[in-house]
Amino acid sequence: MSNSDLENALMSLNSRCSGISRVYSIGKSVHGVPLWVMEISDKPGKEEAEPAFKYIGNVHGDEPVGRELLILLANWLCDNYMKDPLATLIVDNVHLHILPSMNPDGFSLRRRGNANNIDLNRDFPDQFFHMNDDPGAHQPETKAIMRWLEEIRFTASASLHGGALVANYPWDGTENKKKYYYGCPDDETFKYMASIYSRSHHNMSLSEEFPGGITNGAYWYPIYGGMQDWNYLHAGCFELTLEISDDKWPNASELPTLFEYNKMSMLNLVASLMKTGIHGRIFSSDEGKPLPASIAIKGLNSTIHARETLADYHRLLVPGGKYEVIATMPGYKSRSTSIMLGEEAMTVDFVMDPVITPINSFLQRGWSCSLPGPHLEVFFILVLVLVSVFLCFLLKRRVVLNYPKQRQTKRSVLGV
Repeated sequence: MSNSDLENALMSLNSRCSGISRVYSIGKSVHGVPLWVMEISDKPGKEEAEPAFKYIGNVHGDEPVGRELLILLANWLCDNYMKDPLATLIVDNVHLHILPSMNPDGFSLRRRGNANNIDLNRDFPDQFFHMNDDPGAHQPETKAIMRWLEEIRFTASASLHGGALVANYPWDGTENKKKYYYGCPDDETFKYMASIYSRSHHNMSLSEEFPGGITNGAYWYPIYGGMQDWNYLHAGCFELTLEISDDKWPNASELPTLFEYNKMSMLNLVASLMKTGIHGRIFSSDEGKPLPASIAIKGLNSTIHARETLADYHRLLVPGGKYEVIATMPGYKSRSTSIMLGEEAMTVDFVMDPVITPINSFLQRGWSCSLPGPHLEVFFILVLVLVSVFLCFLLKRRVVLNYPKQRQTKRSVLGV
């Protein structure tokens, strides 16, 4: 399927399933090819208090299986919405964004890198080494991904690759560039996510090379400037790197079989966003306004943020554990609660109290019945103005009262 064929396939699918899809571009490649994305949801393009998931295919130009399977996945969801329970569950409860080809130029050239022969999975800022730190030096495709994550708060993600059969999770690199297991703060959650994909696959979990069909990236082979670690560090997005075919460029006749092997894995990974973890919204106690607070889990050096507008958050966690969930927000008292997370997702909302300053505390004790919180500062300023005016009046009055005495003193001196 050429780049033109891919674009036509997306537009045709969008026309056929316009009620649950929309197509948009996040940017262009070096050669100006649009990076088309299809969003699938019961309310595409609308903000909802629901998790968002993204699939990215064809990161490497010579690994086209992902782009083909993602088109098949989109078609399957379109055809089975309101017919299949899993399709309906995903469409009704998740905003799924599908970017079939991140590297259309590399695909046309049948090579790994983009048109500038840059490996896009080595083009992101790295946590261990000062590389790719200049924002202006990134490739157009990389910049498009980075802008995309600024615009949409993705809960989780996966990129599809070829050349092996394994679900890879962070970290992808180590501090000394040596090969060994180097887990991130959410290592257990990532292993759980990777296992969902592997166990749902036709034979990935049966791998002899990778126990359970999953691997820590640094333990397999370290890379730097990768998209997976950047997603987690800079956007709080839990991303996996999925190697879905031993053959990088198989015969087109094998694609239906490869799709069947990966279909349930792709579906179950997306569905895990609302089947597990904790989800909630955060509000202020004084005005009830949504708060884009931070959510942390005690003992895990990892923080996610609620969305600015709706203040919803979606935190992936391993089922069956006890967790202390902590919400923090500048200007508000932190809140925490302990939960026992079962096999199903849990709703954990927070109502946060504003921090009371000494001035506000004094005023609220005396004027709580008549002055709501937002007007206390204004009232205090008015009081200061009135006090200042009164002091000026007293000072002037004192001057007037003293004036005759001053004149009398002068006369006495002259009399002498």
